[in-house]
Amino acid sequence: MSHPVLRFLVRRVLYSLVVLLGVLVVVFALVHLVPGDPVRIALGTRYTPQAYEALRSASGLDRPIVVQFFSYLGNALTGDLGVSFRNGDPVTVTLLDRLPATLSLGLVGVVIALVIAVPAGIYSALREGRLSDTVVRITSQFGVSVPDFWLGILLIALFATTLGWLPTSGYRPLFDDPAGWLRHIVLPGLTVGLVAAAIMTRYIRSAVLEVASAGYVRTARSKGLPPRVVTFRHTVRNAMIPILTITGIQLATILGGVIVVEVVFAWPGLGRLVFNAVAARDYPVIQGAVLLIAALFLLINLIVDALYAVADPRIRLS
Repeated sequence: MSHPVLRFLVRRVLYSLVVLLGVLVVVFALVHLVPGDPVRIALGTRYTPQAYEALRSASGLDRPIVVQFFSYLGNALTGDLGVSFRNGDPVTVTLLDRLPATLSLGLVGVVIALVIAVPAGIYSALREGRLSDTVVRITSQFGVSVPDFWLGILLIALFATTLGWLPTSGYRPLFDDPAGWLRHIVLPGLTVGLVAAAIMTRYIRSAVLEVASAGYVRTARSKGLPPRVVTFRHTVRNAMIPILTITGIQLATILGGVIVVEVVFAWPGLGRLVFNAVAARDYPVIQGAVLLIAALFLLINLIVDALYAVADPRIRLS
């Protein structure tokens, strides 16, 4: 790797670490401002004054919030994100248990979106103003407008209830039961993939249209180059930056937790974990999950930045 690329990536890593620290500060402050007593909720019917004080002391909530933050930060640097108020499980272990489900859903959803959006966006852009372009634009607008939970319910009604081809909900680990994993991920993967495809198609169409009107593309056409060469070597290749951007954004969004989709399909991912933790005021799980989601966002951005530097050498010098 050349020195400019290395310096470029080092700067991005340092920026990411600063952002991650800022996320931790904001999340830590916000969860402590949420109304409700997490200790009282965690004890439920087992509440007694003695048990309340014991759990409050054990969780460190009896200390000043600044002391709690720096204690949490120090532990987090060693990989210790605390224990859940609800069940006493280590948060780090819980997050790692949920991460494979989130990763698999995100990757499958993005692959489905790319398979649909890339050819549809390019096709629509190259036929601007024609009937096929209008059909693609109307379809993508409809896809953007459809709520993901409604689309998920429709897919369940069709493929699970009516046809009986696929299960309505649940999850199977990929390496333990590959066939079961595939059957269970089809419907949630299609749900997030179709919604993401609608968004990505519009961005890809706009990116290709912008590049197609550039001077160097007109010059390539005027030289008599074959349309296929003009399309893929000069137009699509130079539209890769916005395509990489929207792909990274959609992947990060899915990995961040499509909460409604995970609830509809009983998918044991990070989004559903955060949903349950917020309802229970489970501070350690909320903080740990949001921190992990932020780290995934930043990691994806870092990968996209690296691909920028490969796709366009001018970026690595910026």
